[in-house]
Amino acid sequence: MGKIKVASIWCEGCSGCHMSFLDMDERLVELINKGLELNATPITDLKVPDEGTDIGIIEGAVATDHHEEEVKMMRERCKIIVALGDCAVFGGIPTMRNYFTVDDLLKRGYLTTESTVDGKIPISEELGKHLPKTKAVNEVVKVDFYIPGCPPSADAIYHVLREVLEGRIPKLEGELLKYE
Repeated sequence: MGKIKVASIWCEGCSGCHMSFLDMDERLVELINKGLELNATPITDLKVPDEGTDIGIIEGAVATDHHEEEVKMMRERCKIIVALGDCAVFGGIPTMRNYFTVDDLLKRGYLTTESTVDGKIPISEELGKHLPKTKAVNEVVKVDFYIPGCPPSADAIYHVLREVLEGRIPKLEGELLKYE
């Protein structure tokens, strides 16, 4: 069994999926000992995966132009793309903003909330610009594998990574698709 390079990014979402990733606990060490290499993730604080990374895991929906660029970069650099969690798989809760215009969204978020005093909509080149609609990852790039759940269980994430490490195509079924 060779090394498997894994990269992950976090788009629009709560980070719960990366928390589930970390909830693999000692099984993450087991995977690393078997050949899994964390290449670029919020965990390593490296932002750009190496060319030829084996697995690119994307958490969250695509809500800004920066997210769209990152997701496309992951597709270009990773052999397998995994959409992790309901926001990446379906668009999830972030798509609730699709019922409003971006202007209305920003005004409500920064100017008219009940607790806002002297509000101001932030403007900076470093901030991504909201897309007209928030999207699931597969609306932007081809996705090879989906791990649904809000968040998906650590068991499901572990199962997928272990199966790939052992040269099998992962299949989620039974308890791995049960959410309580």
